[in-house]
Amino acid sequence: MRRNPISIMMRLIGLVKPLIHIMLLTILMGVAGYLCAIFITILGSYGILSILDIQKIDLKLLFMVILILGLLRGVLHYIEQASGHYIAFKLLAIIRDKVFKALRKLAPAKLEGRDKGNLIAVITGDIELLEVFYAHTIAPIAIAIITSLIMVIFIGQFHLLLGLIAAVAYLCVGLLIPVAASRLGADKGRSYRRLFGELNTYFLDSLRGLKECIQYHCGPSRLKEITRQSDALDIHQKALKNQEGLSAAVTNTVILFFDLAMLFSSIILMRQGIVGFEGILIPTVALFSSFGPTAALSSLSNNLLQTFAAGERVLDILDESPVVSEVEKGVDITFDRASCKNLSFAYDDEIILDNITMELPASKVIGIHGKSGSGKSTFLKLLMRFWDRQSGSLELSSYDIRSVNTRSLRENESYVTQSTYLFNDTIGANIRVARLNASDEEVAEAAKKAAIHDFITRLPKGYDTPVGELGESLSGGERQRIGLARAFLHQAPFILLDEPTSNLDSLNEGIILKSIREHAANHTVVLVSHRRSTMGITDLDYSIENGRLS
Repeated sequence: MRRNPISIMMRLIGLVKPLIHIMLLTILMGVAGYLCAIFITILGSYGILSILDIQKIDLKLLFMVILILGLLRGVLHYIEQASGHYIAFKLLAIIRDKVFKALRKLAPAKLEGRDKGNLIAVITGDIELLEVFYAHTIAPIAIAIITSLIMVIFIGQFHLLLGLIAAVAYLCVGLLIPVAASRLGADKGRSYRRLFGELNTYFLDSLRGLKECIQYHCGPSRLKEITRQSDALDIHQKALKNQEGLSAAVTNTVILFFDLAMLFSSIILMRQGIVGFEGILIPTVALFSSFGPTAALSSLSNNLLQTFAAGERVLDILDESPVVSEVEKGVDITFDRASCKNLSFAYDDEIILDNITMELPASKVIGIHGKSGSGKSTFLKLLMRFWDRQSGSLELSSYDIRSVNTRSLRENESYVTQSTYLFNDTIGANIRVARLNASDEEVAEAAKKAAIHDFITRLPKGYDTPVGELGESLSGGERQRIGLARAFLHQAPFILLDEPTSNLDSLNEGIILKSIREHAANHTVVLVSHRRSTMGITDLDYSIENGRLS
């Protein structure tokens, strides 16, 4: 869904509510600071009038006031910038928290197959770009409006026409030019952020596949593609820079036009005897020196092209509806059994499970056998409620799974996938993910059940050994056994194992299966495998072929 810049801006402004008092302080300091800067030149003009004997003013007092205003300008500007950036960085933390919560609700259904590089670009680059909006946009808009109103009233005291010229000038520079620039460059900003995310994805993919690139000599072709995408990004960036240059040129031309309009209009009024020489000098100098706040908005429009594109991508995540909504006002369960009846599920139009009926009794090992792609893993995802069924029933402890609180569901289930994800941390910390308050002895016991304790203790740093990014320092079998250790440590009564021994040799497979069999005394285990040999420890064996149960 495409949003216009105004709707994006209003949504982003709405996030400021918790910090509104600091925002008001920022605006107040900004207005006062700009007025100090503007009136330094205006008071200087009054000094000229005094020297020309047009007005009698104490020059010593005037000099002291100008000096005080200069000092105040520096202090007020510092407070404005400090409070503005405090708001920006505080809000970036809040937005990141909201984005992570949104992603957690979207996962895993909405994130399967999602472009991870683009997500990283949103979480890092796009959110970081919003600092421009919160530190250099919201307050400056309010500051420009208030300062412009004050200056229109001040200049209008000399003559209504001069006040009207000032009002039109501020509107053109602070509103019409930025809005026109934003509309003309909106698509360019969106395209730039999209290409930036795609380059992130491709580069990350190339880094992860570096060994394969070396082995199969595909590095030059991938480097060529990175260069091509970088060049495309550079073209879009140049287009944005050209837009920025055009906007700046138009702004400067418009400012000069209105300065001249103020000068010539005041001269005409003087010739008609309506105003004196001060009616020429003061309004012209006041207008010339007061474009700072509105010109800042005009130059901001160039940065806002990317900022609004980034804001739109962030809001898209925050507004996206999950495939499966979390349950918070349902029932909490104590697991004793699971069952499904006439269960069917499809990814889009592709039927994966068709009319499945199955009983999963307590304290048993239930095996599900079938070829790859037959729907075994999908059934486990439905039990975890990563996806919702299309038809039929699926119950845990005699409750419809959709009525069980999500937190209770996760506490009662442990799920070990075919490829265990390891965080860039130590082995001990990766096992302890399953239960953060577990003691070292409990972690070691879980590792023993997963037949990986001896391997860990032989390492120089033992359980404090780093696994590297994506667990690259460990083999597939070692990562898989860490995943099993997590499941054992979690101590959930319902354990779902998806090909838990696929990366293990026959000796370690036997050790793991024996441990699973022993662990099932007080747990219900669903064991999915394409190997017939793995089914030897099961109490009940089902076979799924092409989505149908036998």
